[in-house]
Amino acid sequence: MRYYKIRKLDVANGQGLRVSIFMQGCSFHCKNCFNPETHDFEGGKEFTDDTIKTVLDLCDRDHIAGLSILGGEPMHPKNIEGTTKLAKEFKKRFPNKTIWVWTGFLMDRDLMDKEVLKYIDVLVDGQYVDELRHPNLKWKGSSNQRVIDVQASLKQNKIVLYEKEEVAV
Repeated sequence: MRYYKIRKLDVANGQGLRVSIFMQGCSFHCKNCFNPETHDFEGGKEFTDDTIKTVLDLCDRDHIAGLSILGGEPMHPKNIEGTTKLAKEFKKRFPNKTIWVWTGFLMDRDLMDKEVLKYIDVLVDGQYVDELRHPNLKWKGSSNQRVIDVQASLKQNKIVLYEKEEVAV
C-alpha cells in the first residue's frame, strides 16, 4: 500500500483543525477528480508503520480535532487493510478525536462488513459526479454524496446523515 501525501494542518476536510493523509490508488477515475495524481497505485510513497507513527505524532497536539483519510481511495481492497490499521491505532491513542474518511464506495452497499467502520466517525461516501457538482456543498463535491454519522448508523442499522451536514454559506 502507498500514500500520496500527509497534510500537517487541514481546515477543508472535516470539522476543526485536522491532519489529513491522502492514500494512493483509485480505480474510480471520476471525471474532474480533484486529486488525479492519486489514481496510480504505484505512485506516492510506501505506507509503513513509520507512516502511521508520523500521522499519530502529528495528531498529538491539543489543537488537532482529528484525522481525515482521503485519496485516492482509502477503502479500495488494496488500501483498506492499511486504512483500518491507521484508524484503529488512531482511536486507541485518541479516543476523543474524530476520524473522517472519503470514499467512492457506498457504506450500506459495499462497506457494512468492514472492520474499519468501527473506528470512523464520519464517512463521506459515493463517487464524485461532476454533473452534480455544487460549490456550496460542505465536505463533499457532488450532491449524490452523503456525509454519514457512522457510529449512529451502525447502532440504528440504517444510514444516519451527519447532523452538521449544512450547506456552506
